[in-house]
Amino acid sequence: MRLKPALFKTTDLTYVLNKHTILDSVSMTILQGEYCALIGPNGGGKTTLIKMLLSLLKPTSGTIELFGVDIDRFTNFHLIGFVPQQAATLDRAFPATVKEVVQMGRAAISKGLFAFDDTDLRAVDDAMQRMMVFDLQDRLIGELSGGQRQRVLIARALAAEPKALILDEPNTGVDQPSQAAFYDLLRELNVQMGLTILFVTHDVSVIADDITKLFTINRYLTSCSDPKAKISCSDISTLYGTSTHLLNNHHRH
Repeated sequence: MRLKPALFKTTDLTYVLNKHTILDSVSMTILQGEYCALIGPNGGGKTTLIKMLLSLLKPTSGTIELFGVDIDRFTNFHLIGFVPQQAATLDRAFPATVKEVVQMGRAAISKGLFAFDDTDLRAVDDAMQRMMVFDLQDRLIGELSGGQRQRVLIARALAAEPKALILDEPNTGVDQPSQAAFYDLLRELNVQMGLTILFVTHDVSVIADDITKLFTINRYLTSCSDPKAKISCSDISTLYGTSTHLLNNHHRH
């Protein structure tokens, strides 16, 4: 049986800022096609880890491999689509249309916004169609609802035709019905497109049923290869440092 390659691999990753250890000996592996969730409290190191995977921060020690290549030699960052924290609460005065925002994602692998060829234009249109925002392409992004803006930002990431998608707290500012539709979209991207997904959140209640691997982080990282077994209340209480009771919350229509 052919093994799936690791798209993300960290080994003994440590990050220290002003003598304060944010991450300590973090080792994780995410394989091609996996749908993973990373959960932990605010300040637990989630965003720091994501920034290191995107080469926006350098680790104090440890190694990172992306698509089997040491991060210092990796150049194909367009293969990693990124939807940043609070994307849905984007400034309503931002003067760009939906199509212009999605085109920004394609610019990462084209000759620039004003040099798109037919392949680039098709990729932009396909990303908008897949995220169901094609009919909104001439609207200003600030006029859209939180759920619509969320889909536009994912379309922007998809326009570069990535192999992996990282979403950092993507449900901020999005109502419950939009969240349910959002999970359906993520499942489609993972199953139908084979897109590797890393979903980052501090809210354990929003973890979808479809994930294949669960990471918990609060300075240290642990991994669960059977997330459907659920995390015990004692595990969550330890992670968040408070007494916790879990309620089963299925994200299905």
